[in-house]
Amino acid sequence: MLATVVLPGDHEYPKCRTKRTSYEWYIPKGILKTSWMNKHLNLVPALVVLFYELDWDDPQWKEKQSECATKVEIVRTSLQGRNTKVAVVLIQKKTPLPPGEDLVASERAATLCNSCDLSGKSLFVLPHTDHLVGYIIRLENAFYEHAQTYYYTEIRRVKSHKEFLNKTTHQLLFVRHQFKIAFFSELKQDTQNALKYYRTAYSLVHELRAHETNMLEIKTMAGFINYKICRLCFQHNTPLDAIAQFRKHIDLCKKKIGSSDLAFEHAAWMSKQFHSFGELFDEAIKLGLTAIQTQNPGFYYQQAASYSQDRKQLAQQLCQAGANYPPSELGDIQTGGLDFYGQRPWRQGHQSIEPPDAEKEKTGIWTLQIKERDVPQSELIIALLSNAVAQFKKYKCPRMKSHLMVQMGEEYYHAKDYTKALKLLDYVMCDYRTERWWGLLTAILTTALRCAYLMASVKDYIIYCMELLGRASELTEEQKLRIEKNLIKVLMNDIPDPEPECDLSSEGVARSLWNDRMASAGSKLLTIEVQDYIPFIQCKAKFQSPSFHVDQPIQLQVYLRTDCPHPISFNKLAVILSNQEYNQWCVVECAGQESMSLLPGKPKCHNFSFVAKTEDVGKKIEMTGIELMLGSETGRCVFLSWRGAGGDAASTHEALQASRSSRRWGRGMEARRGMDWDSVTMQHSTMVISRVPKMSVKLSHQPPALNNEMYCINITVQSQEEVVAKDVKLTAGLKPGQDANLGQTTHVTLNGSTVCDDTAPALLPDVPIGDLKPGERLERCVYVKCVSTGSRVFLFHVAYSIDSTVEGRQIVCKCHKDETVTIETVVPFEVSVKFVSSKFEPLDRVAVDIPFLLMTDVLSLSPWPLLLASSSLQLLTMNTNTPQLQSQMQEVVLQTDECASECFCLRCPLLANSNNTVATGQYLISWRRKSSRANSPLIQTAVTLPHVILESVPLYIHAELPSYGRVRESLSVRYHIKNRTSLVQEVEMAVEPSDAFMFSGLKQVRLRILPGSEQQMLYNYYPLMAGYQTLPQLNISLPRCLTTNTHSLRRFLPQRIFVKPQGRQLDDASIAAA
Repeated sequence: MLATVVLPGDHEYPKCRTKRTSYEWYIPKGILKTSWMNKHLNLVPALVVLFYELDWDDPQWKEKQSECATKVEIVRTSLQGRNTKVAVVLIQKKTPLPPGEDLVASERAATLCNSCDLSGKSLFVLPHTDHLVGYIIRLENAFYEHAQTYYYTEIRRVKSHKEFLNKTTHQLLFVRHQFKIAFFSELKQDTQNALKYYRTAYSLVHELRAHETNMLEIKTMAGFINYKICRLCFQHNTPLDAIAQFRKHIDLCKKKIGSSDLAFEHAAWMSKQFHSFGELFDEAIKLGLTAIQTQNPGFYYQQAASYSQDRKQLAQQLCQAGANYPPSELGDIQTGGLDFYGQRPWRQGHQSIEPPDAEKEKTGIWTLQIKERDVPQSELIIALLSNAVAQFKKYKCPRMKSHLMVQMGEEYYHAKDYTKALKLLDYVMCDYRTERWWGLLTAILTTALRCAYLMASVKDYIIYCMELLGRASELTEEQKLRIEKNLIKVLMNDIPDPEPECDLSSEGVARSLWNDRMASAGSKLLTIEVQDYIPFIQCKAKFQSPSFHVDQPIQLQVYLRTDCPHPISFNKLAVILSNQEYNQWCVVECAGQESMSLLPGKPKCHNFSFVAKTEDVGKKIEMTGIELMLGSETGRCVFLSWRGAGGDAASTHEALQASRSSRRWGRGMEARRGMDWDSVTMQHSTMVISRVPKMSVKLSHQPPALNNEMYCINITVQSQEEVVAKDVKLTAGLKPGQDANLGQTTHVTLNGSTVCDDTAPALLPDVPIGDLKPGERLERCVYVKCVSTGSRVFLFHVAYSIDSTVEGRQIVCKCHKDETVTIETVVPFEVSVKFVSSKFEPLDRVAVDIPFLLMTDVLSLSPWPLLLASSSLQLLTMNTNTPQLQSQMQEVVLQTDECASECFCLRCPLLANSNNTVATGQYLISWRRKSSRANSPLIQTAVTLPHVILESVPLYIHAELPSYGRVRESLSVRYHIKNRTSLVQEVEMAVEPSDAFMFSGLKQVRLRILPGSEQQMLYNYYPLMAGYQTLPQLNISLPRCLTTNTHSLRRFLPQRIFVKPQGRQLDDASIAAA
């Protein structure tokens, strides 16, 4: 990256001194001049670029060429003796042609280079066209190369001096030259070589002979070079090398203190080293480096703050002598305008071991001591600690953060910024209370108490006094006595005594502030939330029980204990409850001095009781707070307020320890010694529950429930109260909180004479029963209809009110008794339906206007006997084939897994629409449990019959034949053939021969049948064999109706007949023999 500066053409550059050609008699006065780095960074350029507006075809080319050459010569003259490169950029308005094509441009460029004494590589063109950015980037690259060439030349120039140096008198020059080479390499952006030369320079610095007069110069240059090395290591992403280099640097320099009168200067230098490295580390992290908890910038900021604290202490010790030094003698010493880094202003350029002027040396040291007194030490320390805290917070090191925040608070205290000191210390104390660092907490509280005293902050002063008197404090008994004495003074609205080790200059201001606080009315009434502290008064409260019945008094206890050396008195104790109306019963005020005082280490218990209101039944009563008033209205009233049931920041851990101890050793020893404070547990809430009901509720029923039946649940309620139970009400039905679908499929009623409809609710609320006298008993029947199967929970809630007396108060108690029962609902029976032909063959299609059979099977699934009262069909499109359709299941009782069947003969008429599939209708069954009462309503279950697929046949054939035949006896069979179409049908009939029959009749015939008419064919069959025999098959075909085949017509005909064997005539003798 190039650093560019815009300067006028006639700018004067620093004059170049005459270069030294020999170092034979040269004695260096110092290592590095203070102006050298600034000169090469900001004053002496590596490349000067002259921008001149000139086109190749400019009409005034000659004049402008001369003018450009003159400007270049002016720049060269100003830079005489330096190796700075010069270049010219021509700003042109026209786009140039490709190289080699514009001969005029090539010629004039050569002429311009000659006149300006430039090489061709130092002349550039910048066309002001659309591609300006691209030309600028190319120019930057070219300028970068020229600048690198300059620094390369400078490096070689410095290196060439090495042969003139000797190690006896030119040790400083060895360091200087290595530093310059490294610096030029860094400017050249050759960071690897720069790092190498910086390391060499650092080693040479520490080879210098160190004495008191040049110690500061050596440390200053070592600090510069170390900073450069660490910075380059971080840039090269080698943080471990940077850390190793810094540690080496500190080890080499930490004992090079120099003058003992200026030891604070060494501490300041050490602090600066750590601070600078911490900033480098932090910058590297922002650029992507990953740090860890144990290695992060916070440790370096912390160490820098530690050295700043050492500097402060040393300055306080050493800088007192210069306070009485005559100012007139100090005025001649100037501390600025150094020629070389690290030298003293009163002896610049001297490298001797002893100072040239002892008196001036002494005066200079006193001058530096006086200047040190004006340095804001605390501000520097706080800034460094703040940086460290931010780092430890970032890397999640809470204890380191707290430790440093304590130091920040102490520095604010020394800087007399007591407000910020208190804010920081108060924040940190929360952590130390939680982690139980009592020694640290005591030390911090002591500092905080001094801050509160010097600020005259009454509330903070009381809080810290209370904690320092408490059980977490590690102060001596004598110190606690003094603090308790001061606390009592504050409660009496007096001024407390100053705290030890307070700044004497601030005590007068604090006393005047306390006088103002005494007169202020706003500071005489204070409320202090002590829950987050560890005060000297401990408080625990508890309800005697987690719940109380409404007819019992609610009792609670408040335990108090003090840890201060002397007894403490209080004037008021109040418990604040969630229901404000009960607060009046939980207050105790000063009635006698003896009863309102607490003795050190002896717990005291205060009992409270009150009667709950009936409307609070089912509600929780909580302690929202406890208040204890210290002081008096004549002095200052301080209310100590605990949230909930008391306790403080240490109570939770103490209760845990007590529970472990009690489990280990038992409670026998504590019981003999009296009440053990740690074993007192807090109970901050209690529940008001209804009075215990003295009412018996019994249920009787016969599970499971059957789907759609009126399931009867008998409820028996008997009063066991000693007085009349008033306003008894029954709530019965589906228990709330179950699946919403169950609420829609469950219906409850008290009327069992009829089947309830879908409007009946799932829960009957508050059904009045009346009053029940002692021992009286009543029964009710609740009927439940469950439309769907599954498990349901039913609730039977009996509520009533009764008069009761509690501690002389008359109250009306509302009682209730709940009974729940889970009932499973099952299907009572299962119905299967099938369609068959008149030959009882299954049908997948039904022929129009031809009789078929509907068969139903009812299988009982109920564990209880079922009474099937009747059944019926509701047909939609079908007709019955019998004169009157009668149920074949009249008053039939089915046991479990028994089945009842019936059969109906139906016929489907010819329909007007052309639908192939039609609905049959419903099968209705009226039933009830066999065990139910005779007048119980019948449940009607409707079973939807399956749809049937219709088909139309053009010809219907049926046969008349006897039920059986006999071998060798003639069998007459008459076939009826009916044309069911509107066309004349030609019918071809043929009888196939059979081995089991001989027959007489037309074996093959062709006939015509008019529409709607019928033709009969008579055949005589002569059976030849006994048993089930297949009849001779009748093949029928319809030439005019090709869609109808023989098989579809043959299904209406009988296929087989039973043939009996040939009988013989029985006479009387054979009968007698038989």
